[in-house]
Amino acid sequence: MLARVTERDLHSTPITADLVNGAVELERTAQGLLPHRLPAWARAQFLDAQLSGAERQPAGVRLAFRSAATTVELDALPTKRVYIGAPPRPEGVYDLLVDGKLAAQASIPSGSTETIDMATGQVTFEPGEPGTIRFAGLPAGPKTVEIWLPHNEITELVALRTDAPIEPFTSGGRVWLHHGSSISHGSNAEHPTGTWDALAATLSGVELINLGFSGSALLDPFTARTLRDTPADLISVKLGINIVNADLMRLRGFTPAVHGFLDTIREGHPDTPLLVVGPIYCGIHEDTPGPGAFDVEALGEGIVRFHATGDPDETRAGKLTLSVIREELAAIVARRGVEDPNLHYLDGLRLYGEADSQELPLPDELHPDAATHRRIGERFAAYAFAAGGPFGA
Repeated sequence: MLARVTERDLHSTPITADLVNGAVELERTAQGLLPHRLPAWARAQFLDAQLSGAERQPAGVRLAFRSAATTVELDALPTKRVYIGAPPRPEGVYDLLVDGKLAAQASIPSGSTETIDMATGQVTFEPGEPGTIRFAGLPAGPKTVEIWLPHNEITELVALRTDAPIEPFTSGGRVWLHHGSSISHGSNAEHPTGTWDALAATLSGVELINLGFSGSALLDPFTARTLRDTPADLISVKLGINIVNADLMRLRGFTPAVHGFLDTIREGHPDTPLLVVGPIYCGIHEDTPGPGAFDVEALGEGIVRFHATGDPDETRAGKLTLSVIREELAAIVARRGVEDPNLHYLDGLRLYGEADSQELPLPDELHPDAATHRRIGERFAAYAFAAGGPFGA
């Protein structure tokens, strides 16, 4: 009969940068390490609470190591988000992968809480205590272990314990650096390896750095500079939906902003395969400009749903819709591609189009559900990473 591994049988390994993959920067806190997906100099250039929360949510960030351990424990301090008037958000999920396969999942119900009043924008913070996730019964013998952190929950890493020594692991595979909106961040995905870009990375055998920021794929110069300065073998930028639902700019400003964004990336990656991805189908914004807004009537019934508040006739004055943006992105890439053979364009409708929306409708009219994340990820992998594709080996 096997003896149960107790806390006394476990030994602690300091959590250092070489154990953490997918983060741009690690901040030392009173509790431990806080993964960031934007560097400190970039964080100093904005005051937006939405982006501040999004970049601290560790989408795509994971601990990775080799070990013969059969028991692994991680102490972490999550920060939960509560939106007044909206249904409770699901607990963040930690995915445990063994040799690249999902083996177990866990959540930490404790932690700090941020409460957001959507009517006023006011945020209140209540500190909490760390919790522990425990994975036992792992296969014996040397193996690769990854713990993917919740994509939608700010997570401070406190302590790591195992019943056998560990050593940092990097696959040596190509690094795929991706930027996008909440869809790339993973909104409505059920767990961190279930986001479309994590799925595509797994299917294609590449190492993902996810710079998808909910509500904040807005052509910010500091994001472009972060992409410029981050080592990568492959880069993609998925643009459009946040520009429309934030009603951020008109066509006159959009076109040069895209050129400037791409120019900045090319300063650090002049020859790296660079794929510009247009927006997926979203019926509320296909031909209706933003801004987007919560459907207040639905919210009163405890349902989160979005709608477009713009006037389709305003497109004549340069207001943007997803249809306009797809057409303009294709034209920009075509013009630049004459001198940049490593620049490519993918129409987002090839990933999720109108016909898909009939079969797999967006539950809140804006974000894909788990099944749609899988479809988008499979289609992206089949296109981008195929032989002859922009990211083909």
